[in-house]
Amino acid sequence: MKIYKFLLVLSISLFLFSCSEDKMDEINENQNNPSEMTVKNILPDAILKTAYETTGTDIAWYSDVFCEYAAGTWGQANEADYRIGMNSSALMNNSWNSIYDVMNICKTIIDATDPTTGTEPSRTGDRGVAEILMAYNLAMAVDMWGDVPYSEAFQGSDNLQSTYDDEQTLYAEVFNLLDAGITNLEFGEAITGYDYIYGGSLEAWIRAAHSLKARYYMRLTNVSATAASDALAEIADGFASAADQMLFSDFVDNLPNANPWFEYWYVRDHNSISSTIVDLLTARNDPRNSWYYSSGDIAPIGAAEQTQGGYAQSNLTTGSRSWDPVLPLMTYHELLFLQAEAEFRTGAAAATWQATLQSAITAQFSWLSEYMLYDWTNGDPDPMNIGDATSYFTNEVLPRLTSGNELNEIMTQKYLGLFEMECIETYNDVRRTGIPTMQNPNNITVGFMNRFPYALSETQSNPDNVPTVDVHVDKIFWAL
Repeated sequence: MKIYKFLLVLSISLFLFSCSEDKMDEINENQNNPSEMTVKNILPDAILKTAYETTGTDIAWYSDVFCEYAAGTWGQANEADYRIGMNSSALMNNSWNSIYDVMNICKTIIDATDPTTGTEPSRTGDRGVAEILMAYNLAMAVDMWGDVPYSEAFQGSDNLQSTYDDEQTLYAEVFNLLDAGITNLEFGEAITGYDYIYGGSLEAWIRAAHSLKARYYMRLTNVSATAASDALAEIADGFASAADQMLFSDFVDNLPNANPWFEYWYVRDHNSISSTIVDLLTARNDPRNSWYYSSGDIAPIGAAEQTQGGYAQSNLTTGSRSWDPVLPLMTYHELLFLQAEAEFRTGAAAATWQATLQSAITAQFSWLSEYMLYDWTNGDPDPMNIGDATSYFTNEVLPRLTSGNELNEIMTQKYLGLFEMECIETYNDVRRTGIPTMQNPNNITVGFMNRFPYALSETQSNPDNVPTVDVHVDKIFWAL
């Protein structure tokens, strides 16, 4: 009997000790640093980083120089303008790592919402958005680097040396992801994560996905005979108006959380408006000439002196915290420019694509009026007269739409209309069409920037898989 009582007391003691240990572990767990995050808590991070890091920083600032909206007039931007050290693996290391960070977050959401194996299979709205963002970031990676890791990526320490997938195969995956995103959003399950772009609207994200498909189809005009017609089919379900466009606007007026374009100018002041775009504006008596930049000397593309503030600056950049500080991922006017090009390429009547081109120009004037222009004298927004768009089209654009020059003027108008925060798309268009002709003399003596060099983080840790490329020679598969 004594032995039985002893064993009973010992068992109770061990049980209480075990419970006490479990409770202490629970109490000691940091609830602010959970080992697993729910989908609704990480989706906002994917949206924020896609806008800020993928679209709004280094890729854009270098594209600004390479498409000659800006001349690099200080530091790294000046080196880019003169084509100094452009094959260096350190050039775009931060952007490469940022894009893979975002794609890893998207992959985590997609895995968690898998209908068979996921921990949150009912979150089809979040899954759809994550698939769209994955497509956006993957397309960005392919457009800038070509072959990139994907099928073996996102495995963490289980695979630190991923193979590189073929760029054309990855572009097919971009369309697969967008289609999957549309399908999941059509289920009608609510987006649970905070949505910085569309406030949780499933319909708006579906329109954005169709619009992005149109963008990426038009990217393929050199390699696909059906690219333009495929794009038109998507445009029919894309943005219906400017109210649908894909914008990030949750910035504040003050550093460090202001529009990244303003921060770039305020902290570095590396870019100045270039002679290339000013010459195109001036030749067309373009009313945006006086709105795009303030007074000052125009920086000669490829030959500017190093100076911070010594040349005319872009008003869109210097004032981008003073009005609605939006960052565009895709605008309504871009979609209309894509439509005008696609209609022309598919043989639509001149009246049809000319009307679409005029609508694109008018929409961009409206964009400037609402988001980008600022009256420096009065400290208030000063809307442009939309009538200027009509007279501009009639007097300056229409006479240039002569036989054989149609595509040149369509793309030139798009070039002028996507200044400056949409410069990534302009850089892609210049590489795809060669329009307008770039004027940087270093394109001839050194070479145009056909792509970005692979990142230092890859060349050091994954050297056996990194392709060998010369950024001045080797082109992305869809480029001209």
